[in-house]
Amino acid sequence: MRVYYAEYNSPIGPITLITTDKGLCFVQFGNVSDVLPVAEKWRSKHSLRGTLIEDCVALSDVIQQLDEYFSGKREKMEVTFELFGTPFQRRVWHALEHIPYGETRSYKEIAAAAGSQKAVRAVGSANNKNPLSIFIPCHRVIGSNGKLVGYGGGLDKKIALLRLEGAWG
Repeated sequence: MRVYYAEYNSPIGPITLITTDKGLCFVQFGNVSDVLPVAEKWRSKHSLRGTLIEDCVALSDVIQQLDEYFSGKREKMEVTFELFGTPFQRRVWHALEHIPYGETRSYKEIAAAAGSQKAVRAVGSANNKNPLSIFIPCHRVIGSNGKLVGYGGGLDKKIALLRLEGAWG
């Protein structure tokens, strides 16, 4: 199996992208040199074998969609994913995909959408393990009180993404 990676220079900082022949599987804020060690641990945990190959062409559609998103021309990402996670995590990530652009939902609302109304903390954990930032929009999840609560990329990036989408002051 081949596994491709590229670094995308977004308006809010570098983003490392990783895809297999089956689909996008890992997106994390940070430059390649900082993210690849984390990605290697993630790949090992999920038994994702194959040689890592730097290749912007393999990720050209993903990069184009990010360009369109950051320029305000795209509201919905249309990328094939190869997801690795528990059944519960996948249910949460699927619920996140249904949060419309420019809107937010609470952790409690996502727990209900994932079929586990009382699993609010577990939803937070699944959000934290979301391997596809921006594409699976965990940045659209806020606290029940309307306040921002954690984001793997940092609250500054969460605010920037929500502002880009018109969902935050």
